[in-house]
This record gives sequence, structure tokens and C-alpha cells, in this order.
Amino acid sequence: MARVRLKTKLVLAITFMVVALVITLSWIYVSQLVRQRIQQSYEGADFVAHQVLGSSRQALEIDLESTRIDLTNPKQLRTVMEEILQSDPGLTSLLQSVVGYSPTIYDVAIVGQDGRALVHTDATLIDKPMPIRPDLAQLRDGRFLDQVDAVYGPPRVYEVRLPVQQNGTPFGVIRVGVSTVFLKGDLQPQLNRALLFSSASILISLLLAAGLSNLALRPLESIGRRLDAMTTGSEPPAEAEVPPASDEYGAVNTKIDRLGRQIRDVKEVFSALKENLDQIMSTLQDGLVLFTKDGRIVLVSASAERFVGRPRGEMLGYTVEQVFDDTTRLGQIVLDAFALRQPVPQREIEIERGRRVQIGLDFIAERGEQLGALLTMRDAESVKKIENEIELSRRLAAIGRLTSGVAHEVKNPINSIVVHLEVLREKLLQIDPETKRHMDVIGSEIHRLDRVVKTLVDFTRPVELKLVELDLREIVEDVVELSSPEAERHGVIIEKQTDPEPLWVRVDADLIKQGLLNVVLNGVQAMPDGGPLLLIADRVGQTARIMVQDHGTGIPPEVRDKIFNLYFTTKKSGSGIGLAMTYRVLQLHNGALDFESTPGKGTSFRLLLPLVEDVRAGAADVTNAERSS
Repeated sequence: MARVRLKTKLVLAITFMVVALVITLSWIYVSQLVRQRIQQSYEGADFVAHQVLGSSRQALEIDLESTRIDLTNPKQLRTVMEEILQSDPGLTSLLQSVVGYSPTIYDVAIVGQDGRALVHTDATLIDKPMPIRPDLAQLRDGRFLDQVDAVYGPPRVYEVRLPVQQNGTPFGVIRVGVSTVFLKGDLQPQLNRALLFSSASILISLLLAAGLSNLALRPLESIGRRLDAMTTGSEPPAEAEVPPASDEYGAVNTKIDRLGRQIRDVKEVFSALKENLDQIMSTLQDGLVLFTKDGRIVLVSASAERFVGRPRGEMLGYTVEQVFDDTTRLGQIVLDAFALRQPVPQREIEIERGRRVQIGLDFIAERGEQLGALLTMRDAESVKKIENEIELSRRLAAIGRLTSGVAHEVKNPINSIVVHLEVLREKLLQIDPETKRHMDVIGSEIHRLDRVVKTLVDFTRPVELKLVELDLREIVEDVVELSSPEAERHGVIIEKQTDPEPLWVRVDADLIKQGLLNVVLNGVQAMPDGGPLLLIADRVGQTARIMVQDHGTGIPPEVRDKIFNLYFTTKKSGSGIGLAMTYRVLQLHNGALDFESTPGKGTSFRLLLPLVEDVRAGAADVTNAERSS
């Protein structure tokens, strides 16, 4: 059902009040008018009855003794009186004039003691029995509703009675009939005026109510516009005239302005918090689902979609029963936990397609009151992968500390051996070829050992990064060009796919280039039969990704945990430093390096680097905006 507007309610209320007042006043007016007209009709009929009584008395004031009738015979006496009354010109003239000129009198009759009409305004009814009709005095003194029913109901005839005596003896009754049809006709003009006045009053009340409601609600409309502007975040409309502060409307406006400033401040803080929270939830690797105390989802991380199997839009605002299905292992655990209100400790389960997931469900309570629940989901393989990376970083750090100390201790003896070897060569004036060969071998091995020590020192020495903002696609182009000769020698074709948009990163260009080159050359060398090597550079969320996919022999499962270890290599001529150095370079840039490999089908390395905003593009946009304005 549609909601009734306040203006309509106000108009209806005022109109109802006016209608009620008009009906009440009309009721009083009509009741007084009807009662007054009935009273006037009664008085008029009573006056006519007394006139007829006086006229009949004058007609009967004759000397009956001079006549030949027997005064002791009632029948003869009645006959004589009837003849006198019917033949009396004064009485006849009076009856005719009363019926002709009175607006409400229906008829007039003198009825004898036997109930027959002695005199009647209708000559055809003389000497006929007269019916008994209601007394008008009872209607005059009765209730208003009975009076209205008598006037506006079926046509009726009431009468006013006046007894007639002759010489102290009852002779008959004068009956004056009053018709309700005549009474209604007499009342109708005044009732029409009352009805017209009532209708005009109601119509005027409608117009006045509409005008008053517009006048009264105009400040509310202005307040509504200001509140709408506050909710939409736009500036409130300027009012044509500002009411004084002492006025109620002015006081409300002042409070609205204060409230609007507070709402804008809160909205800015909330928008900033929401933006930060959305950014955190979009980059969070763990799946998080936050429930209210009634089991409705209010917060979902982006990673939760791949665990639950539903997009965020189909989870936010829905209840736990609507999102989770008891046909799945995850759904069974969550629904059972909510049904029993029991938390689920952190544990690992197997869901669809053999995936291993670590889940935990905690119910949040404060002071004994349930506030909601938090479901956490974590890919078990990712957890193990992170643990392996931490362990690898720990190993590299330990190796770094060890090699740093060894290099420091070995460097000085090597330098001393080199010096003494040169001194020995100068002292031996004549050296036979065999001795010279042995000395050359010693010198060569000492120089090789010196290079190894330098490599160890360079690997463990703190690196001072020379960070610059550049497009990662440029580094990919340079690496393709540098690795092309080695790729052609092995019969490998490097295929490049780069994102159409710039991939702005803040990196040390030389280190990133060397790290990527190590991975590409490893891929080339892992393809003895040649073939395509795919190099992809694209964007994944707020991260720049470089994929190096070869179709070589793959990495055996038993050595996958060791490939980033320093000096570990499966190649005869390999040094075991390249991938370890690449891993360290990505760590220095807050990036990541991982891989996937299938024996006999190839290996795919993935290098991840955080993206940064393009300052130059932003400056160009500002310049273009200034020019356009």
C-alpha cells in the first residue's frame, strides 16, 4: 500500500475537522429548524381549530325552543345541528379559506361522538367514519430522529384535536389535519440553503486546507531538500531568505547545518576506511568471511570466492544457510558450527577436487553477548609454499653469514699465496718446462678460487639499490634482445606477449634485468631440442607479472625444494648461483618468485613485482585538464 504524503494527511485532517464541524452545526440547525416548523405547524393548526370552534359556536347559538323539534330527542337534535353547521356560511367560508391559504393544513373536520364527519372540507367525506390519525403534539414533543423520519419518510397526516361542547355536553371533536408532504415542502427551501452552505463550507475548507498545508509544509520541503543534499554529498541549496535564529525553522536549519558538517566529516572518514578495507580485502590471500550475530554476511575478501565457489555479490547480505550448501564438506562444517554455536579450531580439510584447505571459525562475543563470527580459509598448499619460502630465506641468510665469514678468512691467504708465487717465479731463473707447467696450474687454480671468493663476497654483500620508475615492458625487450644469440644457438624461438598498458614499477633496472635474464637462459638451456619459449608481461591486480614458460624436460620433483639454494645445479657447467641470485633480487624489491613444472612438458617461472602509480602520466593528465579549462 502506497504511503500517504504528509500534505495529503494534513489536507484530509483539516477537511475532516471542517466536515465534522459543518455536520454538527447542520445537525443542530436542521433539528432546530424541523422542530420549529413542526411547532409552527402545530400552533397554526391549533389556531385554526379554535377559529373553527368559535365559528361553530356562533352557528349553534340559536333558539331551538322556537323550532318544532323535540329537544329531548338526541337524534333530532343532532340532525338539526348538522344542518346548521353545514349550512352556516361563515363556517363554510372559514374552512375553505383555511385549506386554500394554509401551507401545511391538509383538511379540517368536525367529527361527532360516533366518529362520523359532521363537517368536512371534503364534502364527499361528510357523514362518513373518520380514521384515527397520529397526534401532532406527540410528534412535536418527540425525538429529532422521529421528526426527521416523519418529515422525510413516507407521506403521513397528523392532526390537532380540539373538543366541542354544546350546553356543557360533549358534542364532537374538531380535527385539523397536517400533511408531512406540505411540511416537507415548506422546509425544503431552507434545507436546500443549509445544504448549499454546508457544501460551500466543505469546499472552502478544502481550498484553505490545501493553502495552509502548502504554507505550513514549505519549511519542511526546504529541510527535505537540504537533507537530500546532505545524503548525496552535494552542497545544500541556497535559500532565498534565511529565517531568524529565534524562529523554529531557523533553529532547525542551524542544527541541520551542524549535522551536515558532521555527516560529511564522518562520510569522508568512512569512505577512506572503506577504500582501505576494500584494498586490503582484495589483496588478502586468506579467505575471510565476517558474519553478524544473526548469521548474515557483511564482509567478504576476494580470495574467499575461490574457496566458497560464489562471487562476492552473491554472498554479501545473505545468510549462512543461503550461501553454504550442506552437500559440500566446507558447507557441512560451517552449518553445523552455526547450528551448535560451537567454534571450529584451525584444521586442515579436503574439499572438492582434492584441494587441501585450512579453515577456522570463531564466534565473536563481548560481555557474554554474541556479536558475530569470523570464518578464515587458507590454501594449505600456499601455506606450505610460504613456509618453504621462509625456510629458503632462512637458509640463504645462514649461507650468507657462513660464506661471508669463509670468504673473509680465505681472501687473505689467497692474496698471500699469489704474492709468494710471483716471488718464487722471479727467484727461479731457470725453470724447466715441467716445473713451469705445475706453477701455471697452481696460478690458474688460485685465480679461479679467487673468483669464487669474489662471487661469494658479491652475493652476501649488502646491495644498495638504485631505484627508478620505469615500464617493465622495456626490461622485457632488453632481455629478449640479450638472450636471442643463446636462444638461436639452441634452436629456441622466444615469443613475447606484453600488456598494452604500461607496467610502471620502481626497481633497480640492472638487477631486475640480470635476474630475468638468468631465468630466460635457464629456460633456453632446458630445451635441448629447441622450440618456443613464451615470455609474458601483464598486470594482475596491483602486481606486475612476468611469466617465462619453456617446453623443456621439466624439474624433477625430488629437487624442486633445492633449486633456489646457492650452488645447487643440475647442469654440468652450471654454477648454481643464477636462480639464487634472482630469488634474492625479487626479495630486495618486495616481489616474489615461484614456479610450476611438469616433467617432460616444461616449466613456468613467475616473477611478481608491485606496481606504482605513473607520476608522469598523472602530471600529463593535470596539464591536459588545465589546458581544457
